[in-house]
Amino acid sequence: MYCIDSGLLLNLCICGNNTSLDCMEDIVEGGNITEQEVPVDFPESLYRLMEDAQYEVQVRFLNETIHEIFKLFDENMDAVTWEEKKLDDFLILLHRQFQNLKSCVSPATKFKRLERFFKTLNKKVLVEMNYSAQAWELIRKETKYVLEKLDLLVATMH
Repeated sequence: MYCIDSGLLLNLCICGNNTSLDCMEDIVEGGNITEQEVPVDFPESLYRLMEDAQYEVQVRFLNETIHEIFKLFDENMDAVTWEEKKLDDFLILLHRQFQNLKSCVSPATKFKRLERFFKTLNKKVLVEMNYSAQAWELIRKETKYVLEKLDLLVATMH
């Protein structure tokens, strides 16, 4: 099932005139990303496989990644000092994008490595750091990186 046009994919999430990457940077006044290293590595080998995968598989990967990001942000965010409206806008747009992409692909097995990455990220960063502001900054940093990877993947899709 292919119901996605390139315009939808080129704008994974729109936040005003900005992309989801811009939204991720803008949720904090000044937008600076922490220098601290994230203790979990993104599954680069899976991402490389997606670069050459069939279109529908790529769309499923995009959709599952967006869904996993959304789930990460559905945790205890009491320590977050980000701009609430911008964060809400970002999450609404992620959810909308997930729903739109979900309607365009047939159900299939999950990408286990991707799911494991996000579960480990949740455990090693959010849980082990007690959902602190520092933990959320690491999540923001990794989310920005993942969204950049998705943006690059979308640019190669046809």
